[in-house]
Amino acid sequence: MTSSVRRKLAVLPLLLLPLGALAACGGENSSTSCNTNSCTVTFERGVDASASILGVKAELVKVKGETVTLKIAGETVIVPVGDNQQSDGFDISVQSVTKDNVIVKISHNA
Repeated sequence: MTSSVRRKLAVLPLLLLPLGALAACGGENSSTSCNTNSCTVTFERGVDASASILGVKAELVKVKGETVTLKIAGETVIVPVGDNQQSDGFDISVQSVTKDNVIVKISHNA
């Protein structure tokens, strides 16, 4: 094998790594949209809803008015709609709450 081919083969796993991170998103009674640094999760209300994102589990615990309680990587976080909170290396913001779902953006903080 030539060194040029070896070099290309060595780089291939690095190029595929972001695709693996995107494929790692998923959950129960939720939908996710992720990139390498953040995920937007839509949790269904009235059921147990969780998502595996960014290497951690995110769960919707409860909603009271405009305040959402989440569990991110085992840590409980209370976030009002339109506000940001930080927990265990993540920025968490609640984008909206409706009678049917809660939309949350979770990002690695720098």
